[in-house]
Amino acid sequence: MDLAPFFADLDARPWADYEHAYGSAADVPDFLRALAGDDEEAADEALGDLYASILHQGSVYGASAQAVPFLARLAAGGIRTADLLALLGGIAEGGTEFEGEGPGESDEAACLRAVVGQLPLLLDSVGSDDPEVRQCAVWAAAMTGAAGRVLPVLRERAAVEKVPLVRAELLWALAELDPAGTASAATEAIGPDNPGELRIAALLACVDTGLPWGRSHHAAMLSLLPAEALMADRVDPYRGEPLLHVTEALLLRDTDEDRDAAFTLLGAALSSESPEACEEAVGAAESACQLSRSAPQRLAAPLLALATGPRGADVPSVRPALNLLGALAAPAADTLARLAAEEGDTADGALEVLVAVAPERAAPLLARNPAERLRALAAACGGHFAAAPVLPYDPGLLAALRQWLTTLQPGGNSPFRVMALLESWGAAAADAVPELCAALPRFPQLVPKVLTAVCPPGQRGAVGEVLRTAARSGPAQDRFEAARALFALTGDDAPLLAAVAARLADDRNGIREAAAAAAELGPAATGLVPALRAAFNAPDAHRNIPEMQADIEIAAALHRITGDAAEAVPVLTGVLTETEMTWTRWAFVHAARVAAGLGTVPADGPLVPALEALLTDPAQVPGAVRALLALAPGRLDAGRAAGLLLDAAESGTAPAEALDALVALGPEAGTEDVRGRLARLAGQDLRLEVSGVFGTAALADERVREQARAAARALGGGAASAG
Repeated sequence: MDLAPFFADLDARPWADYEHAYGSAADVPDFLRALAGDDEEAADEALGDLYASILHQGSVYGASAQAVPFLARLAAGGIRTADLLALLGGIAEGGTEFEGEGPGESDEAACLRAVVGQLPLLLDSVGSDDPEVRQCAVWAAAMTGAAGRVLPVLRERAAVEKVPLVRAELLWALAELDPAGTASAATEAIGPDNPGELRIAALLACVDTGLPWGRSHHAAMLSLLPAEALMADRVDPYRGEPLLHVTEALLLRDTDEDRDAAFTLLGAALSSESPEACEEAVGAAESACQLSRSAPQRLAAPLLALATGPRGADVPSVRPALNLLGALAAPAADTLARLAAEEGDTADGALEVLVAVAPERAAPLLARNPAERLRALAAACGGHFAAAPVLPYDPGLLAALRQWLTTLQPGGNSPFRVMALLESWGAAAADAVPELCAALPRFPQLVPKVLTAVCPPGQRGAVGEVLRTAARSGPAQDRFEAARALFALTGDDAPLLAAVAARLADDRNGIREAAAAAAELGPAATGLVPALRAAFNAPDAHRNIPEMQADIEIAAALHRITGDAAEAVPVLTGVLTETEMTWTRWAFVHAARVAAGLGTVPADGPLVPALEALLTDPAQVPGAVRALLALAPGRLDAGRAAGLLLDAAESGTAPAEALDALVALGPEAGTEDVRGRLARLAGQDLRLEVSGVFGTAALADERVREQARAAARALGGGAASAG
């Protein structure tokens, strides 16, 4: 390939004007030059850079479409042809159908159009002498979705192809473009006389095209386990775990017959004598428990048999999977406790699961050496950032944590977890007050809040003096935390008033926290009003999200201190009408929550219309409804609001907040249709995909399920109507 004209055309493009995942695409020409160079290592790195920038986690950009013709020219010139055809297919997959060129065309549409424009190359490469090139060309051509042009070429090739991996790719591509027309071929290909690569592709095609899953499919899938190795060289990265893919596809059909088929398949796979097959089955079972409400009950027996039997030692993933069974995993408690009593990572992992299965048995075992059981300690604290601790108070564990506090040093997650556990125990952890006071200099931002939670009434004076001393010196944020805890514990507001004033004056990053503390002080913080007003961002400033959140908190504080909503209304309206920024969801939620506390405001003012505009966004509907109920109930149609709230709940968009707001609408919202939707929400088998939560999907879904039942009762539907 003569690269001189290629590079000339490459350099003629204004790459700095295009954008990819990391901003300016000015670096794309360098990637393409390295890709065409003789340095193999540099070319490998350049290919990775291209995936990271123009096809970042499956997303495409303006620069992606601009790069397509250059990628195609290199591929046509024999430069890393298979790799670049796969990249072109990925760009097509990230694209969307287009309605025609024009200034309003999206990046996604431009990308798909650009790759469709390279179909002559892709289809010609389907007949390449190189099997890897043929395979990548087949996949890329299928990703364009141009069935009319692609299908005849693929069918012609399928009739003569001999290489199993390419045959598998062809069958998948034909099923993708013509599901009905490929069903018969897929069914025939699952037979035992065909190569494994083709059989597994046929099974995936059968389940993807909606064919009934029968005994022959069941037997073929089991005979191919472990199956992941059969997918190792496939182009498609999303079907690398065939058993998991089949399981999810069957469950998503949401019929009793398909659920039975999925659970029967998993039960048999979990009973395999092959450790590798069992590992794949455990992964699929975990996914099933996250997807289906009935899965834990149906899969408990085979998972427990594997975990507690002799095969479990060779399948390390099975014991963590018991977390998803909850109380159903109780029969494994003895096995877990025996393993947890030993030393090392295996013991820590077993104790981690025991925390969820039998927390009262886990606490004494964790007490033996909490500093060496960090996974179990994390589970005891809820397992996820912002999750609540789950381990009940245990005197032995308290004694161990008190001892650890004497030597615990800053760094890592352990200090946060120890403090979270002590705080969750409240007054039961009062014996730890001396160690907490001694640890205050080492953890000046963690200990104060814990002291307010655990300190008994008789020690408030002494602990207050410790906090008062800490509030007088040290960095501003440390003084602030001590003063805030002192106020909560004793009501002494002088140190907190001084600390808030200092943060408002000197710490732009601490304004939101300072304003929240000023709101807690209420009218006592009247002297801070000028400083709070001065801390607002300029009205014409281009605020980032933290600055927006700080302005909301200042508005809330001024209302709380003065009792006058006049200053808060324009601030909240300005936030809620922000249209130039992305990622504003939580700022809007915050603003709507503050607005709900303002009391009555003029219905013809700017705030109410701004809140009404939020009703078009499911993520904002709960907050908007609560705010409108408080500020202008006469402007809110309860029937429409109930429907919008249920839409938000059913989609997994803030379902807890949506159901709370639904109950707040009152009995008039409890129509037959609403109660029926609540019953379905509580009784359906498929779990909700709850957005924006920390923790497992299953736990979040179970909470919503109970909340839906409670909402039905509150709205007059009774427990039975909610499943």
